[in-house]
Amino acid sequence: MAILDKALAGKVALVTGASRGIGRAIAVALGGRGAKVVINYASREDAAREAATAVEAAGGQAVIAQFDVASSTAVADAIKAIGKDHGSLDILVNNAGVAVNGMLMRFTDDQWKKTLSTNLDGAFHCTRAAATLLLRAKTAGRIINITSVVGEMGNGGQVAYAASKAGVIGLTMATAKELASRGVTCNAVSPGFIETDMTAEHLPDAARAKLLENIPLARIGGAVEVADAVAFLAGPEAAYITGQVIRVNGGLLM
Repeated sequence: MAILDKALAGKVALVTGASRGIGRAIAVALGGRGAKVVINYASREDAAREAATAVEAAGGQAVIAQFDVASSTAVADAIKAIGKDHGSLDILVNNAGVAVNGMLMRFTDDQWKKTLSTNLDGAFHCTRAAATLLLRAKTAGRIINITSVVGEMGNGGQVAYAASKAGVIGLTMATAKELASRGVTCNAVSPGFIETDMTAEHLPDAARAKLLENIPLARIGGAVEVADAVAFLAGPEAAYITGQVIRVNGGLLM
């Protein structure tokens, strides 16, 4: 169930990869708490506009911003524009990600680079570019990175995805230590298997049934459950939480 208070009223949040799936749910959850949400997307403007409508229906404000998080120049320009257009940036959610699957011995350099450039380089580019604005936030700035249970426990056939998401955890902890003296917190949310387009594409029925045997709560999670964890970390309740990985995985990894 989504958090319904307006504790984020007056705050500006950037959510990368927010046109669908977990990113869209996060944008809606932040909007529901009163934030103005900048919805980043790579190519699907129609989906981004639909996400913006959902944010506004939840009680927030929304704008869309097209840029590729893998491009440090594009990220720097976009975040500079956000600061200029909206006056601040209080919350950064690094959610944009891709999953390119394949076995280690057949995995190509291009597949590796595509995965790392979006999932890990993208989080780094956005964090670096946003740091100055977050340090100037009206109240303590918030960074929330979306990692994955795969980044903590590994998974055959996902060498690049696992490596990129493990890297996000390291980025989270180092960033938390660097920015803590100025009150900026940085945490990660680590979803397990969540119902999204990506999950549907990469999890056939047989694999789904096998997976459920290993999840103590015996179900796939919902995107809103991840979004609620992010909304909590973005709010005043989480002011003394930093450098942590919050697992939303139904007990798959304890």
